[in-house]
Amino acid sequence: MVDFDLIKKLIKILEEADITGLAVEEGGMKIEIRKDKSGVVVSNMPGQGASHCGPQVAEAPRAEEAEEAGMTPIVSPMVGTFYRSPSPDSPAYVDVGDDVKAGKVVCIVEAMKLFNEIESEVSGKVAKILVENGQPVEYGQKLFLVKKD
Repeated sequence: MVDFDLIKKLIKILEEADITGLAVEEGGMKIEIRKDKSGVVVSNMPGQGASHCGPQVAEAPRAEEAEEAGMTPIVSPMVGTFYRSPSPDSPAYVDVGDDVKAGKVVCIVEAMKLFNEIESEVSGKVAKILVENGQPVEYGQKLFLVKKD
């Protein structure tokens, strides 16, 4: 069971401290909270081991981050399930290499039985699809990388 009071306290600590993230493991549950450009992100996953709380150490940029340099992400505006096409037997809205214009539908995110069309906010060429069809996505999660024209 998620302890929302604990999460609120951890977010407050993160906002007030000069750290980028922290993690707590308790009762088989691990809660990770980190700051990024879009704000505070909370991750909740099954954990193992004793209770732990401490600052995250910033890692060197990964190969994926270097690859993303110069690309513009299309992010999920909500929590839900990612779908590349309007139905299982329909073609995907976009594939790698396709040109997109601002306002073009690139995918669907299903949230609470509602299918929300996600539109590109940029024009360019789809360079990478970051999520598998049918996978859950979080608010602010990168879905596509677009190389702007």
